[in-house]
Amino acid sequence: MSAEATLLSQFTALDTATVSDALDACGLPAGQGGLRPMWGRPKAAGFARTIELEPLTGEHDGSHILTGTVAESGPLDVIVVANGGRTDVSSWGGIVSVGASVRGVRGVVTDGVCRDVGQARELGFPVYARGQVPATARGRLRQRSSGEPVVIGEVTVHPGDVVLADEGGVVVVPRDRAADVLAQAQRLAGREAAIEAEVRAGVPLQQAMRDARLAGKEDQ
Repeated sequence: MSAEATLLSQFTALDTATVSDALDACGLPAGQGGLRPMWGRPKAAGFARTIELEPLTGEHDGSHILTGTVAESGPLDVIVVANGGRTDVSSWGGIVSVGASVRGVRGVVTDGVCRDVGQARELGFPVYARGQVPATARGRLRQRSSGEPVVIGEVTVHPGDVVLADEGGVVVVPRDRAADVLAQAQRLAGREAAIEAEVRAGVPLQQAMRDARLAGKEDQ
């Protein structure tokens, strides 16, 4: 397994809440909600492949807005679509889910809404969005950029950043801080597991969750 694949596997073993806490501890933007899985409870971790959309003015150039990014993406990637949180027009659909799945892409996060969720579900392809709408992007949206930094909610996503998405939301980890955030998240996960075990064993909640322990000022 490559170093990149190993890194993603380690993030996949965590949840977005824990990684969000680690981002806080590292002084980085926390995770965000509102972007939820459109089917089931999938988890996806990958390196960001970014695309930004904008309203279409004038004539369409004939090519679909997402096809180039899908073609450039692969088995270690999560596609990140910036569409300003719009909920009136789909920014991801069934055929591009098929294309991304064939490429081995790990999932898509779109700051907007999607359609054709049934196809994604049948493919087992994770789609995270703000909701669903049947209205097509054709004639309504065009591509503004691809492979450039984009803003999702209040977080800037750079190409190659680590994106982790699950039923709790989405977190974005800057690539150059991934090792630091991962180490912090693993420490936090271990601490929380120990606290949970004590509570299940009958230790009073206020004792198990004492502030100094939660702040990492006490040894396990």
